Amino acid sequence: MACEIRVTGGELPQQEIDAYITRAREKYGREPRSIDILVDGDYVELSYDFGATPFQRIRRITGYLVGTLERFNNGKRAEERDRVKHSLPV
Repeated sequence: MACEIRVTGGELPQQEIDAYITRAREKYGREPRSIDILVDGDYVELSYDFGATPFQRIRRITGYLVGTLERFNNGKRAEERDRVKHSLPV
């Protein structure tokens, strides 16, 4: 996926733009979708857009915060299966 670059307030050499893309990959560990670069004299302001962040639901089950039940042993699985689920009156 190509990173979209928007430079405002001046011009930058391609080598410097590539260095900002590399910096984003190294610092955040993923590819930016776009980078806005605001040039202000000798200074630049960088704004990264990485898109939507994957979200995993976390629940409290039998006293533990879990995303899935995969790592539960047989005893915890039985405890989860037998628990009473409460609901609010409508």
